[in-house]
Amino acid sequence: MSRPAAVSVTDDPQVLHDVFPVSRETEDRLRIYVDLLLRWQKAQNLVAPSTLPDVWRRHVADSLQVLKAGEGARHWVDLGSGAGFPGLVTAIALMQDGKSEGDAHVHLVESNQRKVAFLRAVIRETGCPATVHAERIEAVAEELASFGTAPIQAVSARALADLSVLCGFAEPFVRRGALAIFHKGKNFREEVAQASHAWAFDMVEQNSLIDPDSRLLILKRIRPRGATGKG
Repeated sequence: MSRPAAVSVTDDPQVLHDVFPVSRETEDRLRIYVDLLLRWQKAQNLVAPSTLPDVWRRHVADSLQVLKAGEGARHWVDLGSGAGFPGLVTAIALMQDGKSEGDAHVHLVESNQRKVAFLRAVIRETGCPATVHAERIEAVAEELASFGTAPIQAVSARALADLSVLCGFAEPFVRRGALAIFHKGKNFREEVAQASHAWAFDMVEQNSLIDPDSRLLILKRIRPRGATGKG
């Protein structure tokens, strides 16, 4: 069996600074992450191969937008984390302000065991404040939403599901005061219209700094449409 060809990365970490002011230490940890991604990608499909040459812009910088939109949130849940975008990027970036250990944490929810192994490898190598929950989202959402002494302040998801489904996943967290921040592509308006049949929510739309056709949708007060009368 032939070995996969080596990936040539054509962009570099400088693109990160167009989105978020990362420190040298943060950049170094993100380099560790990207190096692990490129190595593991040879054995399993963590991200679309066509995006790897542009990995710093398409995946890392794109993920940093979520933290920037998070209104200072320090405790996150990332749903359907996959290869860790944006959840691992959030966890690594949260380390750079020097606050006390335990002040920030990201819960990564991913049921694919190979991706779980990758996420845990990155956490070990970077020391970032994250925990992987190797379960389906439906099984852990309520438990994490009512998480002990550190309430979840923000929930993220990227390339996971349509907005109507995401509203259902995020509602237990938003009900308790969290923001929901979702990456969406060029069909986002159709998704918003469809989700509005089943859900009422307050939404802020932010233009993506990476892709002019994409948006970050920031949702608050998600509630089932039938429970709010005229909504």
